[in-house]
Amino acid sequence: MMKQAHRAVAAVLLALLVAALPGLAAEGKPDGGGKKVNVNSADVIQLALLPRVGPSVAQRIVEYRKQNGPFKKAEDLMLVQGIGEKTYQLLKPYLAIAGETTLKEKVRSSRSGSGKDSR
Repeated sequence: MMKQAHRAVAAVLLALLVAALPGLAAEGKPDGGGKKVNVNSADVIQLALLPRVGPSVAQRIVEYRKQNGPFKKAEDLMLVQGIGEKTYQLLKPYLAIAGETTLKEKVRSSRSGSGKDSR
């Protein structure tokens, strides 16, 4: 009787763990797990949390926004010097043009180099 109770508890715990896995796995997923940076309201520090974006590129994004107004679509970020197609593709899962910035820590690019110096 006691073994059946232990098995039942173990089965319930296993079911709960399996149910929680998709949410836990989202944290490290390339889709950003729902973590976003609003490019129309984020400051330099928040923008620098994006992959492949450092303080100088983040500053250029803010300057571009000041001179040209808010971004109408995320793709417009490629108009900023230093953000090309490849960088944009890395940033895309984390970008928003409205809403709250929910990204709170630096995203490390999962790519191991761009092929330039990988020996």
